[in-house]
Amino acid sequence: MHAITIPEPGGPEALVWAEVPDPVPGEGEVLVEVVASAVNRADLLQRQGFYAAPPGSSPYPGLECAGRIAALGPGVSGWSVGAEVCALLAGGGYAEKVAVPVGQLLPVPEGVDLVSAAALPEVVCTVWSNVFMVAHLRPGETLLVHGGSSGIGTMAIQLAKAVGARVAVTAGSQEKLERCRELGADILIDYREQDFVEEIRKATDGAGADVILDIIGAKYLGQNVKALAVSGRIAVIGLQGGRKGELDLGALLVKRGAVTATSLRGRPLAEKAAIVAAVREHVWPLFATGRVRPVVDRTLPMRDAAEAHRVLEGSAHVGKVLLTV
Repeated sequence: MHAITIPEPGGPEALVWAEVPDPVPGEGEVLVEVVASAVNRADLLQRQGFYAAPPGSSPYPGLECAGRIAALGPGVSGWSVGAEVCALLAGGGYAEKVAVPVGQLLPVPEGVDLVSAAALPEVVCTVWSNVFMVAHLRPGETLLVHGGSSGIGTMAIQLAKAVGARVAVTAGSQEKLERCRELGADILIDYREQDFVEEIRKATDGAGADVILDIIGAKYLGQNVKALAVSGRIAVIGLQGGRKGELDLGALLVKRGAVTATSLRGRPLAEKAAIVAAVREHVWPLFATGRVRPVVDRTLPMRDAAEAHRVLEGSAHVGKVLLTV
């Protein structure tokens, strides 16, 4: 098969479409013939040499895919060859084929085409596990999403609105904020022009955000605590603003707040399978009713993965950038 390889870490030009050995599905795995994959920030870090694939997983980038089952490994039941699926991956989505643990496999949701389904597994599993399974967002609460126009952000807006929460977002332009509004965001904050702590306090009569989904990390840590409501929860899922920040434990204690930080890629198979099962139960029906939909900025041929990485690095996109085989 062919796959996007990284012979040496570097810029987008480090991505090379090359012939590589076909994967073979092991015990409890299925072989998926990839139709499309999606680009995530983690892929950029892997290309730069900062985020190695977990031991035993595919060395090629790509944390999600959509396609058709080509073969079943030993011990797999409940799935059939030819079925259209999408999958959460530890790597290997930038390829013509990938072996997937069966617990990370999902049917393509009703109302979504096969290519667009590649935009779903990583973002939906990330949002559902952090905002709902960890931070326990409830109806009537306020969720603050940093990077509201990103793939993560556009999905978080829709899922929070679907459960009856109020949504605040930060983004870097009025155009991006307008797109967030169209998806259901209630409070729009231009982080280049406005203080998000001040704006969230004004919009909530001084109460603050009950849950904050943060892709920035250290740079926003102190401000997030200030923006937090009493008994609020901060879920850190990215480090675009650095790894090390100062945390005022006194301020957090007064608010009876919590800060959690999680990643998805390196979790044990059983944990990933539990998240995928929860997503299938709680989120997949929302696609069938049209309450939630994938947000795709553009689709590029997989051999042009370098251009897709440039798009993501430029941060002018809204939603997901997809790669098709």
